[in-house]
Parts: sequence; C-alpha cells; structure tokens
Amino acid sequence: MKTYSAKPADIEKKWILIDAENMVVGRLAAVIATRLRGKHLPTFTPHMDCGDHVVVINADKVKFTGKKMADKKYYRHTGYPGGIKETTPEKVLEGKFPERVVEMAVKRMLPRGPLARQQLRNLKVYAGSEHPHEAQSPETLDVAAMNSKNVRA
Repeated sequence: MKTYSAKPADIEKKWILIDAENMVVGRLAAVIATRLRGKHLPTFTPHMDCGDHVVVINADKVKFTGKKMADKKYYRHTGYPGGIKETTPEKVLEGKFPERVVEMAVKRMLPRGPLARQQLRNLKVYAGSEHPHEAQSPETLDVAAMNSKNVRA
C-alpha cells in the first residue's frame, strides 16, 4: 500500500460561504482553519495547498464565551522600545476593521510558514452580509448546525 500524495493537477478547490452571526469565535476559527488547510478531505497532503476558498460574512456579529469580550487582550508591538500596545475584542469589533478578530483567530490556528500564508490568502472575511464572490457560487456551510456549542444567543 502506497501513501497518497496530491499533485497540483489533482487539487480541486471549492468555494465555501460561512455566516458568522452569533458564532463563537474560537470554534468558528477552528472550522475555517481546517477547511483552509484541506484536512477535511481524504486527499489531504501536508505540503500542498489543497484547502478550499472560504468566504465569511457577518464577521462583526461574532460572540465570545464568558467575559472574554472585555477581559481578553490582544497585544502588538510598534517596534520601538516600550512600544507594546494592547486592545480588547470589544474595541476591535466596534472599530474600523471588525473582521480582524476572525482573521487573526484563523491565522493563529494555522502553522507558520510560506504554505500557511498562501492558504490564508484563500480566506475572505467581510463585516457585513454582502460579499463580491457571488460569481464563484459558494456552497453554504452551516457551522451552527455542526454543534450546539458553536452558537451563542
């Protein structure tokens, strides 16, 4: 029995649409990261980009469990001495780019390196319910129906 290794010609990418309204961020990001890597497929090959294109809408309406909305901290550094900055998910979701909460959660679930950066380019996140990818006719993936814990009312 030989180990299967996908070739670039064998890879067939699909377009997936996910509605993130009332979804728990971590559980949503885990499903998206799995789809981007292609680990849901029987033909998964670790060194190839065999995942799907994922379009996420309503990213500004995601939820956190517990008191994470106020207590969780996101850190970044300006590059200057003493230049560490922190913010909360609440401030990011109310700010100019609320889709960054989902983007960064997915990015941090992917392995680091050139392949993960290539796979992350297949992720399209939009704050509202409109998206410009209707021509690709994406299939809707109901993440809320996968597990009752995926949704917060």
